Amino acid sequence: MTAKCQHTNREPNHNRGFELANIKSQIKRNRQNERRRQRNRAANSEVRTRTNSAVRAAEAGDADTEKLLRLAIKRIDTAAAKGMLHQNTAARKKSRLTRRIARIQAGKD
Repeated sequence: MTAKCQHTNREPNHNRGFELANIKSQIKRNRQNERRRQRNRAANSEVRTRTNSAVRAAEAGDADTEKLLRLAIKRIDTAAAKGMLHQNTAARKKSRLTRRIARIQAGKD
């Protein structure tokens, strides 16, 4: 059982402190924002993970580098389509990732 705030008798908001809102619509908005924050964190984490795995595979000279690159680009596109990333940010990330892997592979060859 978690401790409740002594003034509002509400439970803490996922380890982010207590809600200070008194208005019903703002309390709902806080819940929505928290859900969106969690969703965005998960998506951004997956983008970073897939990007790093593609780069590590390229550095190691693995045969599945192209596959991992495609998966990373696919995840970036999905995040952009869902509004978690701006379209220009997604394009920039894809461009930088592709160029980085190409430079790594050119150095290995």
